[in-house]
Amino acid sequence: MKNRLIQNILSGLMLMVFSTAGMAADVVLTPFGQSPDAMMVRVVLKKLGVEGRLEKILQADGLQDEKVLVTVVAGSSKGLGEAGIDKDAEIARMKSVAEAAKAKGMNVLVMHIGGKGRRGTLTDLFIEAAIPMADKLIVVEGGDYDGLFTKLVEGTNLEILPAKSVRETSAPLQQVLTEWGIL
Repeated sequence: MKNRLIQNILSGLMLMVFSTAGMAADVVLTPFGQSPDAMMVRVVLKKLGVEGRLEKILQADGLQDEKVLVTVVAGSSKGLGEAGIDKDAEIARMKSVAEAAKAKGMNVLVMHIGGKGRRGTLTDLFIEAAIPMADKLIVVEGGDYDGLFTKLVEGTNLEILPAKSVRETSAPLQQVLTEWGIL
């Protein structure tokens, strides 16, 4: 009798653990430009207690029941090459993903965490394509050194939520995810 009770309790606990693990995360992350920056954002999310699903080459049909799409913008020629895509295919991929996310009622957060060091012709191309997708925008200090982000949000309801460093993106990230009911 006692062994059966213990077995039932253990079975129930295992069922809870495995069914929770199988549930979709509230947040899905993908790089826009194939830089490794999305992995750093995932670490910040974990520190906030959010399990974000990271998909390096997320496609529109890969969206699950998430509430938020986070796209981290920074171009990497090496990353694009490893992914087997060019800049035009990357822009088309992200436009498709963002449109599908919006159709599902998801919020889209665009982040640029690389600052001035991650800027350049390739990244700027991706930034220009990303801003119209955004419901919210977080930019690390130095990322808007030339006013590109400021110019792109001009005349929109989008504001730049600044952060001094990657580590300090946790405050604006927490603010956004709280507003969107994730935290």
